[in-house]
Amino acid sequence: MPQAEIGIIGGSGLYSMPGLTDVRELAQTTPFGQPSDPYVLGTLEGKRVAFLARHGRGHRILPSELNFRANIYGFKQLGVERIVSVSAVGSLKEEHKPLDFVIPDQFFDRTRHRVDTFFGDGIVAHVAFADPVCSELAAVVESACKKAAVTGKRGGTYLCMEGPQFSTRAESNVYRSWGMDVIGMTNLQEAKLAREAEICYVTIAMVTDYDCWHPHHDSVTVDQIVAVLMKNAENACKVVRETVAAMPKLQNCKCGSALAHAILTDRDKISAATRERLKLILDKYLESKSAQ
Repeated sequence: MPQAEIGIIGGSGLYSMPGLTDVRELAQTTPFGQPSDPYVLGTLEGKRVAFLARHGRGHRILPSELNFRANIYGFKQLGVERIVSVSAVGSLKEEHKPLDFVIPDQFFDRTRHRVDTFFGDGIVAHVAFADPVCSELAAVVESACKKAAVTGKRGGTYLCMEGPQFSTRAESNVYRSWGMDVIGMTNLQEAKLAREAEICYVTIAMVTDYDCWHPHHDSVTVDQIVAVLMKNAENACKVVRETVAAMPKLQNCKCGSALAHAILTDRDKISAATRERLKLILDKYLESKSAQ
């Protein structure tokens, strides 16, 4: 029996999940190393959930240091079928104000040093990624924002930058000219790996402030940013709770079969070590092929 059905990833400002009952912690070991932190398992709105602090409690892991593969594979080991990822972002449009939530449906990659696939080492797979966010899950989050009385805007593009430094003003203005909506440092790799692991994925992008393109950016104080972070975290807990409560039992999307036509490598060419490392996501396809 799965230990959790819904995964929650907490970003900057959200290091725990209030409201969980029957709480226990589980330190997972994966074929890809250690996740960011022990998973906090519990019950929320009658459903089994697993919470992970993306940067570790105490915020000790840089975006470029995150072991994205271990984090997502750890959720897969727990039986998670859907991931709700909460992330602090900067706004690239005047219309996305601090304290607004954006539910992006696209990503744009500006990273350079990230490992973002489970494949390689003797196996090749190419998953479809034209629509990187689960639309069914995004609709649930949009409705949850309304119920929680939080401004939630569905659609838009999350530009994922390398970091850890923020953008130069020149970069920020270029991203705006491209039509990007928000900017962050973490969610694209999570979305790619969740798709490969056949887990539904959605981002709740919490606008903390305007990026450096904004004429008033330099006048924003650390105290103001911290105050917004705390309010965003409070609102995120409400939205996540409403999301979990409204989560449909059955998946009506294609996320759960993303690998059905993606594996190109001849089955008899895949090594035993690779099969073992990826058995959680490969077994149902390798077994069915070998049975034919």
